Amino acid sequence: MKVLVLGGTHFVGRSIVDAALERGDEVSTLNRGSRPAAGSVESLIADRTDPQALDRVLRDRKWDAVIDTWTGAPRVLGDTCALLADRTGHYAYVSSWVVYRPPVPIGADESAATIDGDPDDEADGFYPVAKRGCELAVQRGFGDRALITRPGPMLGPYEDVGSLTWWLRRIHRGGRVLAPGRAEDPFQYVDVRDHAPWLLDAAERGTGGVFNTVTARGRFTMGALLETMREVTGSDAELVWVGDDELLAAGVRPYVDIPLWLPAAMRGGINDVDVSAAHAAGLDTSRPLRDTLADSWAWLEREGEPPWQGATARGLDPAVEQRVLDQTG
Repeated sequence: MKVLVLGGTHFVGRSIVDAALERGDEVSTLNRGSRPAAGSVESLIADRTDPQALDRVLRDRKWDAVIDTWTGAPRVLGDTCALLADRTGHYAYVSSWVVYRPPVPIGADESAATIDGDPDDEADGFYPVAKRGCELAVQRGFGDRALITRPGPMLGPYEDVGSLTWWLRRIHRGGRVLAPGRAEDPFQYVDVRDHAPWLLDAAERGTGGVFNTVTARGRFTMGALLETMREVTGSDAELVWVGDDELLAAGVRPYVDIPLWLPAAMRGGINDVDVSAAHAAGLDTSRPLRDTLADSWAWLEREGEPPWQGATARGLDPAVEQRVLDQTG
């Protein structure tokens, strides 16, 4: 299959390129050229916010499938779709479950209500609104030839968001570790190394539609996540569970100060969504959590913090953590 990956050098895009090469696909990437692509990949350089520049690079080219992870202005993605509508058979877009309108029902499937978005919005804007606008742009441009995935947290080696890397470092440091909420709180995620090959297989089959792409409901908890981190990092950390209300009262910001944590009142059915459609369509998320975390820790220890990590303002101030722990007793 001839595949064009828009981006392709960062975390999610990189996993897609790696999976495509593993499948034996003919891979092209398109980005601004800030990072080198893999040696056997055709690297196309263009600023996709400039439709004329994009057209010059893509003119007279055709692909079987395009994979896109764009997080900016929906209008840019809409322009890309317009340019590629007659040049590719299938368009897959990696969106997010943040597009669901809160409160998300427990067990929500893909028919759950979404927030409003505008496919012609020219602003990067609020991430969930931008993602929803991008979904609409892809559906307008490709109709039933569009595949949209709605993953939750995407974990695995080369994670560049700062959530997983922060938690691994904090657990490894040991001592009393503030653990948010309850150990039994549900947790869903997807390893990018499982998401990427399924995305490509689905594109090759011409699968269209919208899919929640995370692990099965009830399989993992926050307790399992943090305890497994403790094991793979060889840490002596003592997990001290602090309730949602106490954390909010202390001014701790969900997902910003403590990555991957959402209080139950905000969470609703997030981390408890129905994934039967994607799993019926072949998504395999049976990889053990321990493998995801161990491989990520090995990468982090081997290569160190990724260069973009410093710009990610996530993680709890140690002084704030200590203050909350002292109050907990």
